[in-house]
Amino acid sequence: MRKSRVEDALVDVAVAAAQAGGEVILKAHRARVPGTLTESSAKGMNDYVTEVDKAAEARILSVIQEVYPGHDFQAEETPQEAFTSDYRWIIDPLDGTTNFIHGYPMFAVSVGLAYQGRMKVGVVFDPLRGELFRAETGQGAYLNDVRIQVSQVRRLEEALLTTGFPFKAQQHLHKYLEIFKELFKSSSGIRRAGAAALDLAYVASGRADGFFEMMLSPWDMAAGAVLVTEAGGVVTDFMGGESYMDEGHIVAGHPEIVGQILPRIARHM
Repeated sequence: MRKSRVEDALVDVAVAAAQAGGEVILKAHRARVPGTLTESSAKGMNDYVTEVDKAAEARILSVIQEVYPGHDFQAEETPQEAFTSDYRWIIDPLDGTTNFIHGYPMFAVSVGLAYQGRMKVGVVFDPLRGELFRAETGQGAYLNDVRIQVSQVRRLEEALLTTGFPFKAQQHLHKYLEIFKELFKSSSGIRRAGAAALDLAYVASGRADGFFEMMLSPWDMAAGAVLVTEAGGVVTDFMGGESYMDEGHIVAGHPEIVGQILPRIARHM
C-alpha cells in the first residue's frame, strides 16, 4: 500500500516529537538530576510526577503543534478536556517515571496517534539505548529502520511473558496475583520492567512472547498497541475484545499465545 505525503508527515512528526522528548529525558538522566519529585494526590499514592515529565511533554507537544495546531492531544501531564479533531495524539512523555527517578534504566517516550478513534501511528523511543520503535497501520513495524515481527513461539509453556503490577489500583492486587500465579506456572517465565510501552515494544520485536497488565492508562498502551499489531501480533482486553484502551486491561502477543493466555485470565475474572 502506497503511503500519502500526509501519512509520511504524520509518522515523521511522531518520530521527531518522541526524539525531542527523549533528548530532554536523556539530558536530565546524564546530569543525574531526575527533577523535583512531587506526589500528586489527584493521581493517588505511588504515582509520581517530575519536572522532567513536564518538560519532556512540553517539548513533545511543541513539535506536534507547530505542524498540526488543530489536532487534539491526550497527554499524561497536560490533559485536554474537549476533543474536536479527527486526530488525537496520545502521549506518555516518560513511561517508567519511577524507574527514571531511581536511575533504573528502563524508561521511554511513547507517542501514539489515533484517527477517528482508531490507532494509526505508534512510536516508542528508548533514549538510553537509542532504540526507536515505530509503526503505522498497514505499513509494518520497525526498530531503527529494520522490520520487526512478533515471536514465533506458539506454546505458552515455552513463552517468556512480561507484565506490570497494578500499583495505581491496588484494590485489584489480589486478582492480579491469582492471574500472575496461573501464568507463571503455565509459561517459561515472567519479567516485570516497569514500563508498559517498552514491554509492548519488546513483544513487537520478539524479545518477549506475550504481555498482560491491568489498569493501564491509554497513553501507556496506545503506541505500543500499534507496534504489536503491525508486527503481526494481536492486542485485546481480558475478554478477547477491543476495549483495552477504555478498560485498561490488556493482553498482547502472537495470536496463538494470546489465545492461550485469555482462558487462564478468565478463570480469575
